[in-house]
Amino acid sequence: MQVLMRWMWASFFLVASLGAQAASPTGEYVLGPGDTIRISVFQSPDLLLETRISEAGTISYPLLGAVKIGGLTVSQAEQRLATGLRDGNFLRQPQVSILVLTVKSNQVSVLGYVNRPGRYPLEAGTSKVSEVLAQAGGILPGNGSELIVVTGTRDNKPFRKEIDFPMIFSAAGVNNDIVLQNGDAIFVDRAPQIYIYGEVQRPGAQILLRDTTLLQALATGGGLTLRGTERGIRVHRRDASGSVNVIQPGMNDKLQPGDVIYVRESLF
Repeated sequence: MQVLMRWMWASFFLVASLGAQAASPTGEYVLGPGDTIRISVFQSPDLLLETRISEAGTISYPLLGAVKIGGLTVSQAEQRLATGLRDGNFLRQPQVSILVLTVKSNQVSVLGYVNRPGRYPLEAGTSKVSEVLAQAGGILPGNGSELIVVTGTRDNKPFRKEIDFPMIFSAAGVNNDIVLQNGDAIFVDRAPQIYIYGEVQRPGAQILLRDTTLLQALATGGGLTLRGTERGIRVHRRDASGSVNVIQPGMNDKLQPGDVIYVRESLF
């Protein structure tokens, strides 16, 4: 009877005290529904348990019954179980360890022009944009844009951030390698393109690399034909309002996404 009363008291304590837990420290993995964990207690093999966290965030643990650990970090969940075992007089100084076997509750989506699009778990130490993109195999070379978009929610409000991915690795842009949260999505769009037609060797679409000049774009297109002339080059460029302007740029002027380059035929 005494053991039963201890069990009921400890179970009530553990479920009721969820609201008293401190906020999760940054960078620690937060347990959630669907996660599979292994719980062990030092020198207590009978308390070894592999279990899945229910949709309500609870597990059923020997001696303690229903214990709510969803929303806690691993260290907080270890402390909660240890407190229940100690305060219920089951063990004097319990040392509880939790190992996360599979991650199901904290995931992000990686979409678009990456090598392995899909859903990826957010584990401790692998929650930044660069780390998740590395899991997805990185941006597709020659196809994916260097400008990526992260969407999700922050403080119950829609969140959207554009990130110049190569700048993450510079001293000035390291703060853009943001920490992702459960439910975030990373989208890598198609790389911007330009279009060349007229008197060039290889007309057609080109991937617009960073800081590409008109001269470099013409070189990529194989250069002018024998009938082409540099004086006859025009660029059709759409402005923010949607209007198309025709300009005559210099050879070292940088091109913009969507530019259409026309090389005229020489009259002489």
